[in-house]
Order: sequence, then structure tokens, then C-alpha cells
Amino acid sequence: MKSTVTLKRINSLAIPATVAGIAEPLLSITDTAIVGNIPVDGLESLAAAGIVGSFLSMLIWVLGQTRSAISAIISQYLGAGKLEEVKTLPAQAIYLNIALSLIILLSTVFVIREIFELLNASGKILEYCISYYSIRVWGFPLTLFTFAVMGIFRGLQNTYWPMVIAITGAVLNVGLDFLLVYGVEGIIAPMYLDGAAWASLIAQTVMAIMALWLLWKKTEISLVLKFPIHPELGRLVVMSLNLFVRALALNTALILAVREATALGDKFIGAHTIAINLWLFSAFFIDGYGAAGNIMGGRLLGEKNYADLWLLAKKIVKYGIYVSLVLITVSFLFYKPIGRLFSNEELVLNAFYGVFYIIILGLPINTVAFVLDGVFKGLGEMKYLRNTLLIATFLGFIPMLFLGRFLEWGLMGIWVAFTLWMLIRGGALVLKFRRKFRPLLQNH
Repeated sequence: MKSTVTLKRINSLAIPATVAGIAEPLLSITDTAIVGNIPVDGLESLAAAGIVGSFLSMLIWVLGQTRSAISAIISQYLGAGKLEEVKTLPAQAIYLNIALSLIILLSTVFVIREIFELLNASGKILEYCISYYSIRVWGFPLTLFTFAVMGIFRGLQNTYWPMVIAITGAVLNVGLDFLLVYGVEGIIAPMYLDGAAWASLIAQTVMAIMALWLLWKKTEISLVLKFPIHPELGRLVVMSLNLFVRALALNTALILAVREATALGDKFIGAHTIAINLWLFSAFFIDGYGAAGNIMGGRLLGEKNYADLWLLAKKIVKYGIYVSLVLITVSFLFYKPIGRLFSNEELVLNAFYGVFYIIILGLPINTVAFVLDGVFKGLGEMKYLRNTLLIATFLGFIPMLFLGRFLEWGLMGIWVAFTLWMLIRGGALVLKFRRKFRPLLQNH
């Protein structure tokens, strides 16, 4: 029988998923680039945007894991030809997720100052953090809802509509950033950092409305809450909890990195803000093939088609490596201009240029980890993903981070720790996939 794992099929899912995936970091990158060039307190605004952005990313990634769990279950049922049996599950999962997000949102609103003081923000940077977060946080439940709907579309083997939603949000955010941050003479007064926050919130609102409308128009999935509780909700919650713990470990690394960079001084948190945004941008860019692996992997597992599953893993890693090599080439060719997109502060740029090469050279390692991460989510291997992240974070990243501090490596120490972190993650996934699925391939 002819294999369904073709370059055309993979790219038909991966390319729209890549475009959709880079929308979220693109919003942060846009904020970073525009905020970094604010004529009044640009350095402090850039630092505040970086600190708040890292904290919000943590919240979104921790609770946004339901998207992967929904996608995995729907794709597996689709592969098994039993999609009708899970039609009431998405609504139950989304309502549960939104309820949790509102609880967390309301619990942070009253301790904003304390949260950012824990992240070493002080003085003017702390005040900017509080103001910026107070606006942006209300987009948190909207983003989680949008992510969940994107998970439903992915489970249905459709990455086109998530791409449309993401492009709309990104373009709207960029336009509003320029209008609200810098203002329009005689029409709109400059709002500076608060303008960037309002731009993001409006874009997130529009994306959520679009997601709701497209789900209603383009699928047979209903968001009307129906009982009894679906039997798969328990598995979805367990999968989400494993990913929840995994995301906590992941964001422990991200938050500790921000904390270390903040402790080094304003120029270093500014440089780290640029670096982490570019790292996340490349991650989501490469992750398009991880999304294809997630979508196709779940369906192939549902079909028990282990031959194509093995072929899928090999092909998407290869294609992901090709993408990373293109990113490496572009990054080295435009090494200095890339930095100047985000800041004109020479102190910030010099600190950034001192670590940018580490980020670039680590891209192939990141590719293996991100792509196989997507495959494992589609296969429902959330427990193994959780354990891998815990080991990589607490036995790899954190010890290396503190070793870098002890050796006074500065910002370089943070990015050496990130590289080790990704090496452990990718290596563990390669070993697990070979050990579990090579025997199944041989038995079928």
C-alpha cells in the first residue's frame, strides 16, 4: 500500500502550522522591537516588556497544554474511524480550561507588584511591569480559548484555519502597535508601553472571535456544553496535567533565565529579551514540522500504521533540519542588522551580539527536540514528555545556570544552560522513539 507520509502531505500541514505558530512570538517580537525604540525610557520599557512577556508566556504555556491533549485524542479517534464518539469532548475541555484560566487571572491581579519584585524588577522598570501587565493579562483567557480551538482543528488534520486566525492577529497587532505606541499627531496621543499592551489585547480579542466563528462554520464540533461527562475527559485531564507539570518545568527554566539576566543589569535584561524572543521565534518556526508530526502521528497511531509512523518521524526531523540550516544561514548573514531591529542602545546590542551565535548554533539541536516533541504529543506520550523536561531542567539547565554564575560567564552562561537543556530533551526523545516503535515496526 502506498505511504501517506509524503513531502506534499507533511508540508500541507507544516507550512500553515508554521505560520500560525510564529504568530504568538511575532506579537512579542513586534512589541520588543517597537518598545525598544520608544523615545522616552526605551531601555526601561524594553526590560519591562521582556519580564512581563516571559511571565505571561509561562501562564499561557502552562494552561495552553489542553490544545495538545485535544488534538491528540481527536486525531487518534479520527484515525480509528470513531470521530463521532468524541464530539461532546471539546466543549467540556474548553469550559474547564477557561474556568481555570479565570481563577489564575483573578489570583494574579491582586499580587502583581509582588510577582514582578520576585523577578528582580524594581524602580521604574517595576512600575512599567505593573502597568503593562494590568492591561495584557485580560487577553490570557482569550488566548487559551483560541489555542483550544486551534487544537480541535489540528486534530481534524486542518492547519489552514489556525493559520488564518494567527495571521489576522499578527497583522492587526503590528498595525495597532505603531498607532498606539507612537501615536498619530493630532489624532492619537502616544501611549508608549501601555499602547503595546492594548494592541496585544485587541488582537487577542479579534482572534478569539474569529476562532469561535470558524469552529461554528467550518466544523461539526459544537461548543454547547452537554452531559454526561465524556469518558475521555479523564484521559484528557491526565494528559493535560502531565503537560501542565512539564510546562511548569519548562517555564522554571525560562523564568530563572529572566531572573538571572535581570540581576546582571538593565542592559543584560534588554539583551536577553531580544535573544529569548528570537529563540522563541525560531522555535515556533521549526515547530511547524512538530505540529505536522503531532497531527499525523496521532492519526497513524489510531490506524496502527507503525511503518508510516516510523517514516513520518524520520522525514519530519530531516525537513526540520533543513529549515534550521536556512535560519542559521540567514542569522549569520544578518547578524548585526537583526540586533538593530530591536534596539539602538549600544550597551544592549553588544551584550546581545556576545550570545547570539550560541542561539544560532543550537538550532539543529532545538529542531530534533521540537519536532519529536510534537510527534510524542500526538502519540499521547505526555508522561514521558513530563519526565524528560523535569530531568532536563533540574539535572541539566539549573546546575549549568548556577555553574555559569559561579564562573562569572554572565549572559553567556544562561545560553550555554539553554543549549544543554535542549540537548538532553532531544536526546531522550530519540532514544525513546527508537526503543518503543522499532519493535512495533518489526512485528507488523
